[in-house]
Amino acid sequence: MSNNPKNQQGLLVVLSAPSGCGKTSVVERLLIRHPDWMRSVSVTTRLPRMGEEHGSHYYFHSKDEFLKMKDRAEFLEWAEIYGQFYGTPKDFVSRQVDQGNVVILTIDVQGSKQIQGIWGRDRPMLSVFVLPPSIKALRERLTNRNTETPEEIERRISIAQDEIKAAALYEKTVINQNLDQAVLEVEEIIMNKLKERSQT
Repeated sequence: MSNNPKNQQGLLVVLSAPSGCGKTSVVERLLIRHPDWMRSVSVTTRLPRMGEEHGSHYYFHSKDEFLKMKDRAEFLEWAEIYGQFYGTPKDFVSRQVDQGNVVILTIDVQGSKQIQGIWGRDRPMLSVFVLPPSIKALRERLTNRNTETPEEIERRISIAQDEIKAAALYEKTVINQNLDQAVLEVEEIIMNKLKERSQT
């Protein structure tokens, strides 16, 4: 659907949202609507799950390899989650953006702060935060997923409330009241940013 000319620099889109706000669904629908856009592929130390392929879903590395990459400053951001490491490879994202591609990265607030410090203000980047309609609605969504215990849900709600306070650090915010509408709003924000860049 989209047609981003390859003679211009691309765009890194950093998309954040509390757990349960639908950021994965938003990105999946954007990539269907724009096959030439791409999702950033992260490096992880966890084992592949069924159906996951190296280089497609994740780059799977040992902890030793990951830590060596970190020491060589090869990540835009990295984090340790439940004993496993995850990181965004700087070279991959830089190369794709320099080739004129739109690269979408779903990341938490802490990761976004790391990226904004490393990526550089003069490089093409857009940050978007997806908000729930309300905390009550978010709790209902998490409950309806049936994937977490009540205690885990409350922990995620507590984290979400802290993350929402950081939404002001992002260029744009979108409320995911309706998934289709949220996708269109994020799409319009990205397209407007590309248009602005093509005119400079």
